[in-house]
Amino acid sequence: MANLIRQFIKGRTSAGLRAALRQVQSEYRLLQTHRRGLKKTAVLRGQKNLKLNIACGPNPKNGWVNIDLYCPGTEVIPLDLREPLPFDDGSAEIVYSEHFFEHLAYPVEVGNFLQESRRVLKPGGLFRAGMPDASILVTAYGLKNESLFQRATQWHPPSCDTWMHQLNYVFRQGTEHKYAWDFETLAKVLTTAGFVGVMRSEFDPAFDSPSRQVGTMYVNARNPG
Repeated sequence: MANLIRQFIKGRTSAGLRAALRQVQSEYRLLQTHRRGLKKTAVLRGQKNLKLNIACGPNPKNGWVNIDLYCPGTEVIPLDLREPLPFDDGSAEIVYSEHFFEHLAYPVEVGNFLQESRRVLKPGGLFRAGMPDASILVTAYGLKNESLFQRATQWHPPSCDTWMHQLNYVFRQGTEHKYAWDFETLAKVLTTAGFVGVMRSEFDPAFDSPSRQVGTMYVNARNPG
């Protein structure tokens, strides 16, 4: 019966429509998960000096508010970070993310997230983000840097067997990556959003994951005040 239903639907819809319906179904499940996460944040209302670990994945931090929609757990609050952050104005001293920013679409999702980050950060609060430095592979592509090509294959899938495949994986990663960043572009976007003191930062073991160190661009900025 299930096969007959699938065949009936397939015969009367297009591949594009079926993909769109699957996306709607996925978004509805994410909404339900997000709502469960919102309930978990109720205990944080009124608290100050929060440290927000955005899209923490399998790397929650002790003493931080660990947030990830796809890796829920006892130490992690599942939130859809395309939505407003459920924290008080000026309640956070740090908003930190590592390999999350490239998963936001520019300009709308990026703009909304930066606006929310500034809202929840206290005056002078730190915004720190790490993301793939697209300029490294773009430059290496132009120079045909074979050593960097071989290094990239260590974490890219086997299908990335040409330089253009390598670039597309950084830019797109299937459908997961929404935008590629270099420092010039990120600094301009952060400054336009109202952040100050934007600067590149070295890998910092106090914040960052050793497994992400190679090829990651880390940037610090401050909320004015």
